[in-house]
Formats: sequence, structure tokens, C-alpha cells
Amino acid sequence: MTDPRSKPLLKVRNLSVNFTTPRGVVEAVRNISFDVGQERLGIVGESGSGKSQTGRAILGLTHGRGKVTADEMTFDGIDLAQADTATMRAVRGDRISMIMQDPRYSLNPVMTVGEQIAEAYLAHSNAGRREAKRRALEMLVTVRIREPEKVYNLYPHEVSGGMGQRIMIAMMLIPDPDMIIADEPTSALDVTVQLQVLALLDDMVRERGMGLILISHDLQLVASFCDRVLVMYGGQIMETLDADKLNEAQHPYTRGLLNCLPTIEGTSGELPVLERDPAWMNIGGGDA
Repeated sequence: MTDPRSKPLLKVRNLSVNFTTPRGVVEAVRNISFDVGQERLGIVGESGSGKSQTGRAILGLTHGRGKVTADEMTFDGIDLAQADTATMRAVRGDRISMIMQDPRYSLNPVMTVGEQIAEAYLAHSNAGRREAKRRALEMLVTVRIREPEKVYNLYPHEVSGGMGQRIMIAMMLIPDPDMIIADEPTSALDVTVQLQVLALLDDMVRERGMGLILISHDLQLVASFCDRVLVMYGGQIMETLDADKLNEAQHPYTRGLLNCLPTIEGTSGELPVLERDPAWMNIGGGDA
């Protein structure tokens, strides 16, 4: 069986993202390197670790004050680091889709959810509106939404958080992309709905042969869902592990995160405190 990582879709070498602020330059991402094939790669870390900025940099969505540099950032042979605006527009959505954290802030409140899914299809095809509606209804079925005709005509405020996230997934999948970047896609959902959304994403990746980058602060969730886990701190990669070997982590930061995870048995002692060493900011944990 061919290793899905043997022919990476995405190659990133020495990616950095810096922001100029009144207090000086903030290094949000610092010289990180990794590959992603037809697999599920998890990027995990605390708030401010640089994981979301990594995803945005790949798609050219860094804020105007940010500066992105990379020795190499290619997707299926396309040089994303040097791509012009037209090229990036063609890549976004059609080849790489991004699922944002909370559908309440990503869906247009004055358009029905069906119209928004259909619009995503029209933006990346030559289809007419009738065909776009048919495909949108099919996608609602694909993401396991009951009564798709009814939901098609609802507005975002009329759907639950879980249904809103499924609608976002439908919008991102309708152009049939090769890769999805999911930025905290379940953080606004309860545990039961989280599992349903992750199962849906898993099915989509397996059935369509896509690559997935799952960005999260939840180490346990990422470890249980992904094939590999990339641990970030201070804008750097501390360690990269196969998900099923997470308990073999060597870096003290990863070990600290693992020790902070709750257990079913509970603990009789004091809660552990995650220690951070300034020296980690200089050495990192190598490439992925």
C-alpha cells in the first residue's frame, strides 16, 4: 500500500509570518517546515502559537500588516509564495478550502444557507443556477442534514451551531477541493456534535482522497483523529509525531501538554502546571 505522504500535495520550507506593531515586530511563525499528503495532519498548540497564522499564510489570507516569507511553499507544483492574486483566487476554494472556527461569523446573515452553498459552486464552475441548486441540495445530504429542501431556505440565525458547521463544510466541499484547512472547526460545538463533525470530515477525506490540516488547541482530539501531529509553541515546531505514538513524545513541551490532560481516574494531587522554557524559542523541534 502506497504511503499517502510519499507524494506530498503541500510543501512548506522555512515559513515565517511577521507583523509590524507599534511595539515592534511580532514573529507569529518562525521558520517552520512540513509536508502534507493525502492524510490528516493535526497542528496543535496554545493560543498564539502560530497555528492559525500558518493556515492563513498558505492561502494568502494574512492580514495586510503581516509579512510572509518562505524558501518554498508549493501546492501540487503551484508556487504559493510567488503566486499573483489571480492564481491565489483560483487555488482558494477550488483546490484548497478553509473551514473557519465559528459559522456565525462566516455565513452571510442576509442570504439563505442554500444560496450561499450554491454561490460557492457557481464561483468555481460554469454551471447555471438550477444546476447549482441541485448540487447544493446534494451537498446538504452529503453532510447528513435532514430535510435539505427546508434547510436550503433557512437563514444562518435559524440553524443550530452544529448544523451551521455542517453547512460550512458543505460550502467548502462543493468545489471538490484537494485539501481542506480546518481551523478549530469544532471549538464552538458540544462534545457530541464535535464527534459527528469530525466523523463527517473523516469520511470526506477518505472517500475523496483529500489532504486535511486540522488546527486545534485540543491535543487529545487531534491525536485521536489525525495521522500525524505537529506541536507548535512560540511560532515554532517543537515536535512532530505519528498520532498513535504520541505517548512516546520526547520534547518537554509536548510532555507537559500530555501531563495536563484530564484522566477518567482523576488525580488526588495538585493540577500540573505547564512549564515553558525561553530556550525553546531558539532551537525548536525540527521539520515535519
